[in-house]
Amino acid sequence: MEKFKEIFSIGEEIYLNPELGFKENHTSNIVENYVKKYLPQVKIEKFAQTGIKFNLPGERKDINVAVIAELDGVFAPSHFHADCKTGAAHNCGHHTQVAIMLHLFRSLVENEEYKNLDFSIGFIFVPAEEYLDLDYRKKLKEDGVITYFGGKAEGMKDGIFDEYDFGICVHAMGGVFPQRSIEVNCDLAGFMYKNYKFKGKAAHAGFAPSAGVNAYSISTLFNVALGMYRQQIDEKYLVRINPVVLHSNMGVNVIPNEITVGTDIRAHSAEYMIKLANQLDNMAKGSAMALGGEVEIETNMGYLPFIQSRYLSTFVKSAYEKFEEIKFCRDETPISAAGDIGDLSYIIPSIQIGYSGFKGTIHGDDFIHEDNEYIFSIFPQFLMSVLKEMSGKIDKSQLYKKSYEEYKKTIDILGGNDEK
Repeated sequence: MEKFKEIFSIGEEIYLNPELGFKENHTSNIVENYVKKYLPQVKIEKFAQTGIKFNLPGERKDINVAVIAELDGVFAPSHFHADCKTGAAHNCGHHTQVAIMLHLFRSLVENEEYKNLDFSIGFIFVPAEEYLDLDYRKKLKEDGVITYFGGKAEGMKDGIFDEYDFGICVHAMGGVFPQRSIEVNCDLAGFMYKNYKFKGKAAHAGFAPSAGVNAYSISTLFNVALGMYRQQIDEKYLVRINPVVLHSNMGVNVIPNEITVGTDIRAHSAEYMIKLANQLDNMAKGSAMALGGEVEIETNMGYLPFIQSRYLSTFVKSAYEKFEEIKFCRDETPISAAGDIGDLSYIIPSIQIGYSGFKGTIHGDDFIHEDNEYIFSIFPQFLMSVLKEMSGKIDKSQLYKKSYEEYKKTIDILGGNDEK
């Protein structure tokens, strides 16, 4: 009961003091102080402004596992517990991730339980999972402070994950569940952004419309082409494309000469995202050419698709079958949301175990933890059982490893980042 009260108090403290990515100083301090309380000799490594990494003591074993939590909140000013100054809110449940992993940490160091496992364990608390507050992050990039908008990619660049063989993350499940539940093998889409700046020629809309080239009409033609193309999109990749008008300088008495349409492209395959991006580029160029205008195209990479390790998930399912307090395991339900865990899974096998216990809409205005005993006490105990289930059974030949350089090469193909 004492541990539950302590962990719940930490979860509440973080929930009521949400911070946006690369600004999670208060949350990071909470983690650091807690870790030093139970492991005073710990060597903490800082990265990416607010990120924290440390390994449990002892000699490095043959397999090294990264246990990961995310520090940041979402920009959601209308959330009922949003920070009134920054608009940050914990309506994605990251506050519970941090509390859960601190519970697991304490359970491992108490009585030196980690020594009974046949692998080493490191904890990584990562900033900036949510892809937002981009003006601030663009300034950090311009100043050479960061290279990537996502905290895990930034950690990968700094070599934070180099020593680990696989990663274990957890995440709140969206929706209300009648029973205490977990989720495995929930693959996520990757995403990229395209901006199309259509250029025409301004003219008087009443006196001489024939002298102009209507940029708005070009963008409309592009949208019609995209609408017709949707029939040709392969459904198995769970594609999402959401074009919106980002900028325009239109007035009713002037033929508009410029309009920018932005869209995300989400899919469960990086290769298919490239195919879609090329097809959209062709639509934009063709639309501009058809009406005598021009188009400038900008590409920005978001996150890679996240294909969870089915091999590692078998241990989660095996632990679930022996764990009576959890009544339901949802399996194989891919969604088109995204996360930077996809980037991490490119270099090492990774899993993200979902857990229920919330009410309200995830990323909505009313999201909050509800089943506190499950989230802050029972689920961390389940994670411990997963580690014990893995101990002595991990076949290293089932794991893969890629370098940051390989990751960067792939990201650059997708229109990624200019490294500073």
